[in-house]
Amino acid sequence: MKPKTFMLIAGEASGDLLAAELVSALRGQLPDAQFFGAGGAKMSAAGVELAFDLTQHSVIGISDVLKNILKFRRLFNQLLALAIERKPDVVIGIDFGGFNLRLGAAIKKYVRENPFSKWDPKIVQFVSPQVWASRPGRADKLARDYDLLLSIFPFEKAWYAKRVPQFRVEFVGHPMIGRFTNDDLRFTSGLAAGASIVNRKSQILLLPGSRKSELQRHLPTMLAALKTIQEKLPTAKTKMVLPNPALVSLAKALGANLEIQIGELPWALAESDVALASTGTVTMECAFFGVPTVTLYKTSWLTYQIAKRIVTVKSLTMPNLLAGEPVYPEFIQNEATPENLSRAALELLENATHRAQIKAQLAKIISSLGEPGAASRAAEAILSLFR
Repeated sequence: MKPKTFMLIAGEASGDLLAAELVSALRGQLPDAQFFGAGGAKMSAAGVELAFDLTQHSVIGISDVLKNILKFRRLFNQLLALAIERKPDVVIGIDFGGFNLRLGAAIKKYVRENPFSKWDPKIVQFVSPQVWASRPGRADKLARDYDLLLSIFPFEKAWYAKRVPQFRVEFVGHPMIGRFTNDDLRFTSGLAAGASIVNRKSQILLLPGSRKSELQRHLPTMLAALKTIQEKLPTAKTKMVLPNPALVSLAKALGANLEIQIGELPWALAESDVALASTGTVTMECAFFGVPTVTLYKTSWLTYQIAKRIVTVKSLTMPNLLAGEPVYPEFIQNEATPENLSRAALELLENATHRAQIKAQLAKIISSLGEPGAASRAAEAILSLFR
């Protein structure tokens, strides 16, 4: 029997890791399977044949997409041509919804228009695009073009079932659960829930984002807030975590004069008392490690004007959405000022009762995200499409 072939597309660092874990799980059940596509270093290390490193082109927001529209059109057309040429059995989009949903739709359109090609791949999306937050009509397009959606948040399956009941959605659990081997780090290190900062050096962690545009917009505000915090807490230790050396160089050019760590985020979170973080994937990792966090997000004027008209959720910070209340202080666009960030961070450090409450809420959130083994359950769901 011909080995199954899988095409995977991941456009961000978090998706690159998730794709690598999924490939390992699929290979465990299909040792002869072949994998190709576009992603990053972790996918390559897992044995995926990459057409190019898509993670190097990651942007966010309408304005950044428009600036790079010709480049993304070229990459899109290259991947569509690659899929048509190699005809994989399964095409799997890993997060990166804006790009992957269009690619999945284009592949299905080709299949419908070329019925004699005898190629009809299964189309899968791993990590739901946030259609429940804006433009819910995209759920109908997903149901039309996709065979399976793998969800990592528990509320999503019910949301889709209500809107597109014919669409197969499987909650496989959050991949973060079980990813970190030293679970003893969680909720135990850093400033204890009821401890005082008196006579102790608090650890402050900056997480400005994993994209160049995020760093440029977030880091100056974070650094200004950090200056105010250090005036109040001169013994505080500081650290920033970034995913690659290129962003480290940019951070230094933007005036970052503090310890910068490349990768290894779990260890930094485990020793941190408070974090300043961009909204997004990293806030869930902050929640996993029980770190009280102040979140922010700043984007272009155009993107913000569009987003505030179509986004229907009350928060951009996922732990807040999962809790149904503002667990983490959040500051968006014009509210993301050094004064607001520093004030909120100092309150988290100085208010032991509030910090204990946040840690309890975070533990409850994490307990709702399923058991370890998300990648294995995702692989099983994908392979069930052939049974």
